[in-house]
Amino acid sequence: MPAFTYLGGLTGASVDELKLIFSFLLSYPLAGILKRIPDAKPYQKNVFIIAVSLFYLVGLFDLWSGLRTLFVSSAGAYLIAAYIDGPLMPWIGFVFVMGHMSINHVHRQIASAPDQVDITGAQMVLVMKLTAFCWNVHDGRLPEKDLVEIQKERAILQLPSLLDFTGYVLFFPALFVGPSFDYVEYRRWIETTMFEVPAGIDPSKMPPTRKKRKIPRSSKPAAWKAAAGLAWIFLFLQFSGWYNSELVVGDQYMKYGFLRRVWILQMLGFTSRLKYYGVWSLTEGACILSGLGYKGIDPKTGRVQWNRLQNVNPWGIETAQNTRAYLEGWNMNTNKWLRNYMYLRVTPKGKKPGFRASLATFVTSAFWHGFYPGYYLTFLLGAFLQTVAKSWSFPCTTFYLLLTKADFRRHVRPFFLTPDGLRPTPYKRYYDILSYVTTQVAFCFTTAPFVLLTLPDSLLVWARVYFYAIIGVGASMAFFASPAKQWLDQHLRARHHPIPPIPHSASQDALDGALMGLPSDPGRDFDEAMQEVRDEVEARRRKGTHVAMPRGDQLTSAVAHKLGKEL
Repeated sequence: MPAFTYLGGLTGASVDELKLIFSFLLSYPLAGILKRIPDAKPYQKNVFIIAVSLFYLVGLFDLWSGLRTLFVSSAGAYLIAAYIDGPLMPWIGFVFVMGHMSINHVHRQIASAPDQVDITGAQMVLVMKLTAFCWNVHDGRLPEKDLVEIQKERAILQLPSLLDFTGYVLFFPALFVGPSFDYVEYRRWIETTMFEVPAGIDPSKMPPTRKKRKIPRSSKPAAWKAAAGLAWIFLFLQFSGWYNSELVVGDQYMKYGFLRRVWILQMLGFTSRLKYYGVWSLTEGACILSGLGYKGIDPKTGRVQWNRLQNVNPWGIETAQNTRAYLEGWNMNTNKWLRNYMYLRVTPKGKKPGFRASLATFVTSAFWHGFYPGYYLTFLLGAFLQTVAKSWSFPCTTFYLLLTKADFRRHVRPFFLTPDGLRPTPYKRYYDILSYVTTQVAFCFTTAPFVLLTLPDSLLVWARVYFYAIIGVGASMAFFASPAKQWLDQHLRARHHPIPPIPHSASQDALDGALMGLPSDPGRDFDEAMQEVRDEVEARRRKGTHVAMPRGDQLTSAVAHKLGKEL
């Protein structure tokens, strides 16, 4: 289209990227029309949603093959949910849609055209929807007493009609980049039961509506999201001309000093995040305008909440002082999907999530993103850092601060508090500043391959900053192989300051391991793997099978086999 070509020449963006932004902006007036379709005619809403998505796919992007891809995945998942019963049904659906998406990931990687919009982005969102759909159908077939609270809320008791299911699959404000949501949320939205007055809420505090519509007015919060999204996109267009992959792999990069190179690497990560801040804010705003972003009334403030489908928290990420705060603000709906439909699903009923859950979640997250080597460098380094963090009870080097704030708080933070541990000392601000700087600097190193994608470029850039995060971890390990930990413990006790325990709860277990698939407590997972091997040996022994308790090297080998990696 000539208009997109002209704008591309002015902004430096590709034609497909401009079309994508155009589709996000067009979704706002279309979402306004969607909200005005009578509540009593949900079938008309479904038809409108499907028509708009078809226009986007084949009218705007000419993605006929992409439409076929979405149809195959959706039809396959629907048939699996409809005709396969039993505990294996959700796993069959998972393997089918993940396998189908993997084929397109490989095709995209071979094509190597990152500026072109293909169907893989929409398919990644669809995979989250369809796997959740299969699990929700499965939960609907189980006795209610066997379900936890969130399963009861999301269970699908009756298979939806093809029209409702297609509307859910092709919800146009979230078609290409999300956010993802469960079918029950879509059904409650299209039936408007989402907007009923909950128990304990004064009806006068409910948000105003127009005429006979139940969907509250949402133009103001949607407009704020749209403005924020456009601002992020504008910043991305500006910063991407200064900080990009070509700079860090080019010769000019090595003309700068080490600290300048680290700063550029940090700005490269920030610039890359700006793009996601922009598109996720724009799509969330369209969802808010349609009404699907409604989350009810805050019981404390009495104000309407519109963050049901929030997918990113830019302020939380850019000010994060530890790993958890950083990851909790990024791709939030993917974190929920990994937690609810992988991490907790591989955990036997009545048990806490362990190494199987962590490993399954890690692998799922990695495969879901694709097969570029850079993705796996980022995930593997993140997992390794987390493993080291949980192997030692307190990190010393600055690079280690990002790994586990809980452990650092136990042994270092008390030095910046009064002896009773209740008030900060004047030096506490320096602790906070150091935590912030090292978290951000370590993340920019760890996530650089996620931006660069290829193995040669990733290793080249890491080498150009002297592998500082990896060296920092090694230095921490060496430090704690020394009597340093005992020395710190002695000084804490001398201040009459007990070493606080790390609290751990069931709710913490539900969150652990779900943040982008990174294992949160690999040390505990390893111990559980060791115990499982011992239990298996003992079980065979009770059955009369002759088996000897393995030696240390044999036990390590068995655990490595169960973990799926060399120790």
